[in-house]
Amino acid sequence: MSSEFKSQTPSSAIIPPQPGECENSSKAMRKKADQKEASTAHKAKQQKVIIPNKDGENLVGLLHETGSKEIVILCHGFLCTKENNTIKKLALALENDGISAFRFDFAGNGKSQGSLRYGRYWGEVEDLRAVIEYIGGVANRAVNAIIGHSKGGDVVLLYASKYHDVHTVVNISGRFELMRGVEFHLGKDCMEMIKKEGFVDVKNNKTGSVVYRVTRESLVECQGTNMGEVGSGIEKECKVLTVHGSADKIVPVEDALEFAKVIANHKLHIIEGAEHGYTAQQTELATVVLDFVRRATQQDCDTNS
Repeated sequence: MSSEFKSQTPSSAIIPPQPGECENSSKAMRKKADQKEASTAHKAKQQKVIIPNKDGENLVGLLHETGSKEIVILCHGFLCTKENNTIKKLALALENDGISAFRFDFAGNGKSQGSLRYGRYWGEVEDLRAVIEYIGGVANRAVNAIIGHSKGGDVVLLYASKYHDVHTVVNISGRFELMRGVEFHLGKDCMEMIKKEGFVDVKNNKTGSVVYRVTRESLVECQGTNMGEVGSGIEKECKVLTVHGSADKIVPVEDALEFAKVIANHKLHIIEGAEHGYTAQQTELATVVLDFVRRATQQDCDTNS
């Protein structure tokens, strides 16, 4: 991977920043003020970056480059892309605060290679792993936080339970009961058909074209992924924020309460009146997430100084 990406043009490579940031606690304390000043002094660069996953599929992402040493990664939800409104606005909020952000399309979504498949939770965990390894290795940058919305919220929690190299995680409207999501998207009749036929194709109502296929393996993965066990498996050193809307009709707010019961180092924030897409609460969402990331980053700087 390293030799392939060293030959990329500057517009598609993540360039290491100048050294010296977060070297000691006094510099870390000035970080917030420096970031705000920098964000008004110049516009951050947005760079297209292509990263192969372990299956050789190219993942396409967009880096909001501010020059910060750390990078925050944002993960989209099911049937979404890196252009999802919530993901884009969070990336821009981070950018405006002087924090580099990277949003990308999981395999089979958006501009990334691969076929769209229902489920594939652990596959997306490995996509995220490929991105983090690229940023930490080829680009020589630190990933200080991973943020996911909807299914992306589950993916970042799964990642934190398997890998223990990112200590700040934000779960926005992730689902606790995965099989309830299967029923929501497909209905009980489809579930019976999958058990009988082995798969079902979900088609576009207008064109009749197949959008994605749901297989028996997809159901087995959902049935076998216990988010309660996942949450309890996240190390105490990992700081987790769960944000959920009280009016969410896609993933009920009760799921957020379940995460709060099982994750050791956990903060819960309910946004009153917000639905799944936070249509009228994007500013509040960004404020809550940014505050958590800033505080967590400060704690890490103080610990490492």
